[in-house]
Amino acid sequence: MTGPAGQTPRTRPRASHLDLAQRILELVREKGMQAGAHLPEQVLASACKVSRTPVRAALDLLVEQGLAVHEASSGYRLAPGFAPGSALTGPLPDAAEAELARRILRDRAARRLDETVTVAELIRRYGAPRSVVGKAVSRLAEDGLLTRAPGQSWVFAPLPDAPESQADSFEFRLLLEPEALGAPGFRLDPDRAAALRRAMVAFLAEPDDRLDPRGFQALDTEFHGLIARGAANRFVADSLGQHLRLRELPGATARANVVRLRQAMQEHLGILDQMEAGRLDVAADLLRVHLRLSRSQRPQAANRGAPPLFGLTFRGGGDG
Repeated sequence: MTGPAGQTPRTRPRASHLDLAQRILELVREKGMQAGAHLPEQVLASACKVSRTPVRAALDLLVEQGLAVHEASSGYRLAPGFAPGSALTGPLPDAAEAELARRILRDRAARRLDETVTVAELIRRYGAPRSVVGKAVSRLAEDGLLTRAPGQSWVFAPLPDAPESQADSFEFRLLLEPEALGAPGFRLDPDRAAALRRAMVAFLAEPDDRLDPRGFQALDTEFHGLIARGAANRFVADSLGQHLRLRELPGATARANVVRLRQAMQEHLGILDQMEAGRLDVAADLLRVHLRLSRSQRPQAANRGAPPLFGLTFRGGGDG
């Protein structure tokens, strides 16, 4: 089956489009939509907190999978044979392309790659086919990590472990995250919130010598992603989501000791308490304090002039 306007199906969709297509299927099931139902792009874009462009890419993927159809006059609809149990069956994004992109980022973070590179240099360094290198470079460019320079060169974005980058990152988050949380229309996903709470409580239950910074980073990303996805303004949601992806790069997050890891996780839980209780203005205030404490990386500053982030507001199995 072909996509809109007779397009040839793509064989390797981006992971973000797969995720969005899956989210659209979840919305379809939640609303009890049946075969032939209209899939309005703008409604889906608003529900998923993205622009219409990635929604179209996700819908095209559903068309390729036989789960939807497209007509120039009426747009996208669920396919005649669609059933509530219908699911995506692949294909998955190119593993070689994704792995090479990760290797390139790791080598840049370790200063094994210069700020400016060419595709030819990357082909020689990694011994990969030009097509794979080209796709990896395109993936990094789409994420804002590489920019085309004059000639055949590409320039890396500033390394996330540079002091000025980390300072700018915290300033960006302080400007947007609390506002996204406290603005009218914020929607908390209760299922994700409940699952995240269980995981955070389990993290705090671990003894100090078993606390994994990588596990903290994953939960930290999920917590702040919960806020990004709940933002009512899709441009704010997109900006925060893209910034979260940048924070996952090597060196993007400053190291913290066990005391700060526990403290930050307790702060997350205190903020989540307020979010679940519907006190979003209080949650936004606590989030500002949390971000400032994370920026300072001084655990002893937790209760100096700042409102307590846990204690009476902290629920769950851990009191560390």
